[in-house]
Amino acid sequence: MDEMFTVILRTILTYFIILLIFRFMGKREIGELSVFDLVVNIMIAEIAVMAIDETSIELMKSIVPIIMLMLIQITMARLSLKSKKFRDLVDGSPSIVINQGQIDENVMRKQRYNFDDLLQQLREKNVRNIADVEFAILEPSGKLSVFEKEKNNEEGDITLPLIVDGVIQYDHLHIINKTELWLRQQLKQKGYLDIKKISFCSYQNNQFYIDLIEE
Repeated sequence: MDEMFTVILRTILTYFIILLIFRFMGKREIGELSVFDLVVNIMIAEIAVMAIDETSIELMKSIVPIIMLMLIQITMARLSLKSKKFRDLVDGSPSIVINQGQIDENVMRKQRYNFDDLLQQLREKNVRNIADVEFAILEPSGKLSVFEKEKNNEEGDITLPLIVDGVIQYDHLHIINKTELWLRQQLKQKGYLDIKKISFCSYQNNQFYIDLIEE
């Protein structure tokens, strides 16, 4: 009876501790979890099970590793906010698998993403024909974002970031057939001389969207 009471008490305490920890870690939908987030969540779940089942182990010895994982996750999240390269390393970056109606098989191979995966995710988006797709982007979470061709058969357009955290995205410039020189000239005309001060810059339908890094 005493052991059952201990299990119940440890379960309640562990529940509220983990609830508090996940509140500190921030809100992310399950489908939006990065690989790192998923690993942390799995480890926390495993440690929580041990904290409840292994009554011979002091509860604090199970709680400390969970808190350590929380601190690691928060630290990694802050580093990701400050560095695009670090964010790509930890979370990965979006990959364009269909570009202007053309399937990019090289990208698919790099992502170990096959045609069965592509067709399945297109069906989930209610897309019956690949020919109807203008752009398809494989997100870091594994979701596929699909942009269908316009019904008037004109080429569609898509927002691609040209600058993120002060760093030029050369792959995206290549996709829209523009050069770094063109980008710098356009920004200079608009009064933006220092690219490193730009937090986000995108180009769509001949229009720039520019957001500066907050000092």
